[in-house]
Amino acid sequence: MTHSIKITSINNQIPMVTMEEPNEIKEGKKVMHQLIDKKETNDQDPSGSQTKKCINQIFDEMFEDLDNSSIKSCIIFKVNVWLRESNPDAYTPKMVSIGPYHKKNPQLGPMEKYKLLYLWRFLQRKEGLDVKSCITYLEHLKEEALKCYDDIKDLDTDGSHEFCKMLLLDGCFVVEFIRECSEIYPKGEEKIISFVDYKFNQILRDLLLLENQLPFFILDWLHLITMQDDDDELSLEELSITMFSRVVNLGYILTCDEYHLKRCRIYASDMKHLLQVVHGVSCQRNFKICSNDDIKWNKVMPNATELSEAGVSFAKVSNMTSLFDIKFEHGLMTIPSLHVVDSTETLLRNLIAYEQQSIDLEYLYFSDYATFMDHLINSDKDVKLLRRKGIIKSWIGDDKEVASIFNKMRNGVRSYSTFYYHEQYTRAFQHCKKPWSKMRANVMHNYFSRSWARASVVAGIILFILTTIQTILAITSAVK
Repeated sequence: MTHSIKITSINNQIPMVTMEEPNEIKEGKKVMHQLIDKKETNDQDPSGSQTKKCINQIFDEMFEDLDNSSIKSCIIFKVNVWLRESNPDAYTPKMVSIGPYHKKNPQLGPMEKYKLLYLWRFLQRKEGLDVKSCITYLEHLKEEALKCYDDIKDLDTDGSHEFCKMLLLDGCFVVEFIRECSEIYPKGEEKIISFVDYKFNQILRDLLLLENQLPFFILDWLHLITMQDDDDELSLEELSITMFSRVVNLGYILTCDEYHLKRCRIYASDMKHLLQVVHGVSCQRNFKICSNDDIKWNKVMPNATELSEAGVSFAKVSNMTSLFDIKFEHGLMTIPSLHVVDSTETLLRNLIAYEQQSIDLEYLYFSDYATFMDHLINSDKDVKLLRRKGIIKSWIGDDKEVASIFNKMRNGVRSYSTFYYHEQYTRAFQHCKKPWSKMRANVMHNYFSRSWARASVVAGIILFILTTIQTILAITSAVK
């Protein structure tokens, strides 16, 4: 909108600068006067029925699109601003767009040709299968799929089946990529994207972004319709677990055999998306015992360096069964080892975002883990201590970078009284409140925190011992 400036003068004296109204404002005022005139006309009607009818009609149209069930059906969210603002790149695909949220990102355009290659391979798996028949069936699943997303507007308004075409193209890419990783592709053909391809790790990363998901029932349908009757191919969730168990560097994750035994207990409800699959198999062995005592969040748990100064020892868990198996007993804190690689922060952040924005999760395992580690790690000194104990193994840079990851990851994360590490948190805090622990921490902090201070103390002890020996020898000589 542009404004024109007009200069006039009053009685040939001081010039006056005025802004000439643009056409848009003039038209707006014209419409406003028409509405006012219409209202005055309606006011002549004592009942005001025409005005009421107009208002009711406006809100009736808004109520038609309001569906509470669609809010509850949303499972693929846009990451909220509180989580996103500390690291927006962690929630943004770098290589491939899956679903509608990042569909129009021009930087992801080069992968569209790979989607076509995977679609072609998908159609060759079943005789008589074509794009038209798939789109026709996906039209029946369209409404349910739309409800899985948050804030989607103007999709398929022109009747071009764009949303269903996206479901087919992106869905076939995901299904065929997972099959390819499981060595399930036509004999005599090469892999479209191999393990050594630079795109491979980026695609794995993008497939586990919260905003880059397809509803699992879409993926599962595409997988089922192209399985042969005599085929021994595993289910899509089992293939997904097998693939991600090789690359998700979060310690323990279910194997397929364990998945068969635990499936009924883990998946009481239907699968949601691939990120939820990884979340489920990472958390299934952990069942929290709720505490009625609220955590005193105004009292911050000491960090690793302060705990060490107070006499706490650290050790990595020998037989790791879960990333969340952190224990504190008798002055010893045992923590599972975590390999920090390039994709670790992105994966943890998206798992946390999934927990924070879901309404049907009883416990927030990854959120609580991030909160605990944020308390434990305050600086590079804490990372160095944990790294020397084998608890943190970093492949990304110096200790300051690792500390920054954990300190920023908790931004926007909510914690509740059902905090998973409530007991360990309380024990560590109480341990540091003991008089002996406080005295020891004071001595360690003031006299052993720097190398020159440690050298001075050691030199003083040696001097004291030598002086004592000299005195004893002198007394012995005098007696003789």
